[in-house]
Amino acid sequence: MARTPIRTRTRTRTRTRVLAAASSAAALLAVTGCGAADMTKQTSPFAAPAGIRTVTLSVQSWVGAQANVAVAQKLLEDELGYRVDLVQTDEVPAWDALSQGRVDAILEDWGHPDQEKLYVEDKKTIVSAGDLGVTGHIGWYVPKYWADEHPDVTDWKNLDKYADELRTPESGDKGQLMDGSPSYVTNDTALVKNLDLDYKVVFAGSEAAQITQIQQFAKEKKPFLSYWYQPQWLFNEVPMVEVKLPEYTEACGAKDPEDIDCAYPTTPLQKYLNADFSKRGGEAADFLKKFTWTEEAQNEVSRMIASEKLTPQEAAERWIEKNPQVWKKWLRK
Repeated sequence: MARTPIRTRTRTRTRTRVLAAASSAAALLAVTGCGAADMTKQTSPFAAPAGIRTVTLSVQSWVGAQANVAVAQKLLEDELGYRVDLVQTDEVPAWDALSQGRVDAILEDWGHPDQEKLYVEDKKTIVSAGDLGVTGHIGWYVPKYWADEHPDVTDWKNLDKYADELRTPESGDKGQLMDGSPSYVTNDTALVKNLDLDYKVVFAGSEAAQITQIQQFAKEKKPFLSYWYQPQWLFNEVPMVEVKLPEYTEACGAKDPEDIDCAYPTTPLQKYLNADFSKRGGEAADFLKKFTWTEEAQNEVSRMIASEKLTPQEAAERWIEKNPQVWKKWLRK
């Protein structure tokens, strides 16, 4: 989730995840198996056999994105007769891959204004495929059981008062602000610095590891402060309350990443297609443009994957069996 999992926003995700360009390129190369640094000269790792219709989808690491792709893949294969290939990418490398035609679609983007300007407006190698139907928001959250005991903790100005309670071996003599994957583009380090808070950002390592840590804290009724986002199925299991940060403004969002000192924005999540695929992708491109669903639907599939431990394919199949009235609209011409 700039997943900014906004999700920087103009830094946008904005589900914001801060990624050095070199590490981003390395991440994509590792996934696709390419050895050259100049990916613009690489062909797709999935060469379509003659007569076989294929679609290549980008899959990001958070479970909501996996839910989107799993349902789209199942329907593309079973209803439209496509072969679907999946490529795992981080947020920024996914844009590069989409521009180059290494993937055909990104189904959940939390806002990357620099990439939008470069590829959508200037190069015109990527086109918008519309809203996913889900609104994303990133913020800092504390467990409701703790906020009920200490209501003032939900205002950032009072966080230092509770820093001692949130110390961990990883955060040392400061309070811990728990983040997920280091690949997420987040504003948290800048926020801690610019708001002069007695906290240290500590990465759990992945969304799954962060969920496990939150569940453990909740089981023991311990306090925690965490970067988190909506939509996310975990809120149904561990109720959390957002900490009020300084109000987001467009002016704040336009600042350099290291100068951000306001809350994350709320972002309607978007889909993007490779421009050539959008024109020549036939039924698959039409289907992906029509693919929209609700936060509740995404959370249902996400929960089956993350909590019930079903494979994405199994979770998608269950949801599809129960909801023909939803997905059949995506197939209509």
